[in-house]
Amino acid sequence: MNAHEIDYELYGDDMQCVEIELDPNESVIAEAGGMMMMEDGIDMETIFGDGAEQSGGFFGKLVGAGKRVLTGESLFMTVFTNKGVGKRKVSFAAPYPGKIIPVDLNEQGGKVICQKDAFLCAAKGVSIGIDFQKKLGTGFFGGEGFIMQKLEGDGLAFLHAGGTIIKRELAPGERLRIDTGCLVALSKDVHYDIEYVGKVKTAFFGGEGLFFATVRGPGTVWIQTLPFSRLADRIIASAPSVGGDSRGEGSVLGGLGRLFDGDNR
Repeated sequence: MNAHEIDYELYGDDMQCVEIELDPNESVIAEAGGMMMMEDGIDMETIFGDGAEQSGGFFGKLVGAGKRVLTGESLFMTVFTNKGVGKRKVSFAAPYPGKIIPVDLNEQGGKVICQKDAFLCAAKGVSIGIDFQKKLGTGFFGGEGFIMQKLEGDGLAFLHAGGTIIKRELAPGERLRIDTGCLVALSKDVHYDIEYVGKVKTAFFGGEGLFFATVRGPGTVWIQTLPFSRLADRIIASAPSVGGDSRGEGSVLGGLGRLFDGDNR
């Protein structure tokens, strides 16, 4: 194997973290700011790109960093290496309520394509690049734009998505239609496209949008029940206005409830 062989354990339910156990000189790479805690003996280093072996020296690293900018991520990643004598542990936390998905790239043919903000951490040696959606329709209406993240290698990678995660194994030719925001990741052999909902009334008043993401097997797809954008929209819609008073929220009387609590403002 080119990637480091790491052991891990998941903790929590809705706000999960993953604890990774490193043997001496083993490393894990992660997004900047994703680390929750680490034991003594682990060295932390900020690097350009994804931490995979780059050809071409500094230019190769610069290309790797540039790819990350196109996916909306930082130029830098962080490498955590066990410089101690025995085993050491480092933990990474999920950024919002949801699940952490361990993916063995070796079992997925060495490649998984995922939405831009799904990557959390991976064994050193896993390459994090970009995957262009070649069809204009998929790029414009597929929910993730023209560019998605591409994880390549033969090690463990950890993704994060909102709500509960459904893993579906698709048989050859089996087709599944998914809300564009709910598709998290797919293995390399899955065919990904978009499909118009078909009826004008359903498209405009059905609340499901104009397009579905369609995936066709063989392969594996991961689906989230609560995209972060949907969660954020609900929070914004429910938040009181600046300087507002939310004490009547949830009450049948609403604002009239203030007439009975002595507040005459």
